[in-house]
Amino acid sequence: MTSAETQRPVGFPLFLILSGLVGLTAAFALTVEKIHKLLFPDEAASCDYSVIVQCGKNLASWQGSLLGFPNPLIGLMAWSVVITIGVSMFAGARYANWFWRGLNLGAAIALAFVIWLFSQSVFVLGTLCPWCMVTWSATIPLFWVVTFWTMKNGVWGSKAQKLGSTLLSWVAIIILVSFLIEAVIAQFVLNWVATL
Repeated sequence: MTSAETQRPVGFPLFLILSGLVGLTAAFALTVEKIHKLLFPDEAASCDYSVIVQCGKNLASWQGSLLGFPNPLIGLMAWSVVITIGVSMFAGARYANWFWRGLNLGAAIALAFVIWLFSQSVFVLGTLCPWCMVTWSATIPLFWVVTFWTMKNGVWGSKAQKLGSTLLSWVAIIILVSFLIEAVIAQFVLNWVATL
């Protein structure tokens, strides 16, 4: 089997493009904010709305440059790949199962990174970074949709197809629950609603 589907899909590549554009927009905005902060260290970032809702503290922290360079640079590269995959599927590209497994693994690593960043932001830095939250809002659905889509289309073997099909039909609820878990944790720790 050299492709996950025999017919040209529409919904999945469109999802990849849209989620990629959302993530890329956030990564670009955070990169611009980081450059601005380096050029004008005494100025507040444009995404600093309150003591809790801000991105300046996150960008200036060691967590904001985990690999020795600003995290948004990872997003600029990774989200561009996601968009390219979606566009290439519209053009008729078909990929081998190892490719889809690689994308699924990349989405899982991205989700793990986002969970770590969320925990650092809420529990250590005591902030909610607006553009970081936009990144989270793209990464979480990306992981769930890619995982269930690859399962449904036999990338992980025929035994996972039925489960993948069922889970994909529930993906909107699963994503919503994921967002609610984040919001409840942030509210419990930071009481962010009171700062609105």
